[in-house]
Amino acid sequence: MPMELELGSTTIQRSFNTRYTRHARDSLDELPDSFTITDPSIPGHPIVFASPGFLKLTGYAAREVLGRPAAIFQGPRTSRKSVIEIREAVREERNAQVVLLNYRKDGTPFWMLFRVCPVFSSDGGAVVHFVAVQVPLQKKEGSGVRDFGFGCCRKEVCADSLAEIGRVCSLEQVLEPDVRELEREEPCEASDEEKRSAVNAMDNIFSVLTHYSEATGRLVCQKRCSIPDVGLLSTSLIISLGRIKQSFVLTNPRLSDMPIVYASDAFLKLTGYAKNEVLGRNCRFLGGTDTDTSTLHLIRESIKTEQPCTVRILNYRKDKSSFWNFLHISPVRDASGKVAYFVGVQIEDSNKNDDSHCLSPEKRQLNVVGVVKVAVRSLSMTVGSSKS
Repeated sequence: MPMELELGSTTIQRSFNTRYTRHARDSLDELPDSFTITDPSIPGHPIVFASPGFLKLTGYAAREVLGRPAAIFQGPRTSRKSVIEIREAVREERNAQVVLLNYRKDGTPFWMLFRVCPVFSSDGGAVVHFVAVQVPLQKKEGSGVRDFGFGCCRKEVCADSLAEIGRVCSLEQVLEPDVRELEREEPCEASDEEKRSAVNAMDNIFSVLTHYSEATGRLVCQKRCSIPDVGLLSTSLIISLGRIKQSFVLTNPRLSDMPIVYASDAFLKLTGYAKNEVLGRNCRFLGGTDTDTSTLHLIRESIKTEQPCTVRILNYRKDKSSFWNFLHISPVRDASGKVAYFVGVQIEDSNKNDDSHCLSPEKRQLNVVGVVKVAVRSLSMTVGSSKS
């Protein structure tokens, strides 16, 4: 398994268990349908739950699936157009339904009706998970559509990319006759019954998720509640920001009291707070009795004038222990040039020599700011073009 796909089981468990009670897994396991649940806030958008029906359909064990992206089930004949359609739906945080050719662990291809739906948090409207239902399409007698679920193909079909396949042998050498014939088949179509099956499966899954999230006080729903768009980060932006390993927060100056709308995992580790204890709060909560008020004034002035600033400020963790925070704050503008966010990058300033980083603290901070600016600007350009 590639190193970037290896996620600690704790991360996967936390993604699911912080939102639903422990009984949710048992109830989902009892559903007969094939489905997966993924978390867009974790880098790589990995699978955090896979139903027994899905494991049986694909031939994988749970340990081989959890923590990995859904792309591992794609292969040489998977429609790029359909994959792009799914990715666009995820980026735009909406439902999508496509007919897709995927591959089992042993390399055999099969047609399925793939339905994906975002899971929204009722208390903020953010997307916390995506549910994907897979309905295998049955053979239709007398039609041009065949069920290739039990066809055979060589192991090379499971290669990670077409480029890798090309290095092994030509595509004609890779594909067995059944698969080459599949290429010539008319696109498979789902029946009305199979479409209803996908909808019913999704409704059953959401019934379980809603019930067991309500018990934790962190209710989820299938439709986004009415909230100001300005306070919500898109899934694609969250994914981009999640790749940044440094401690930083993103605040929204267009909301009352300029609250934190994104906090990196490194920031949570540095301060000792959980994500739900940080989001929606002003950064002032990190201050304490010995925090220099003149430094706070300098920060407020830089925000007011929309200028970057760097300060050394005494902050406090959740356990009340203090630390010197080498803090850089910078405005982040969208494609139109307006300030969309402020990014604050924190580096603990201590007397210890840290040889783990080749770059100076200043350059590390500027690198984070640069990546955040590119992500925000790119997203705003995409959204702007889609509305024009």
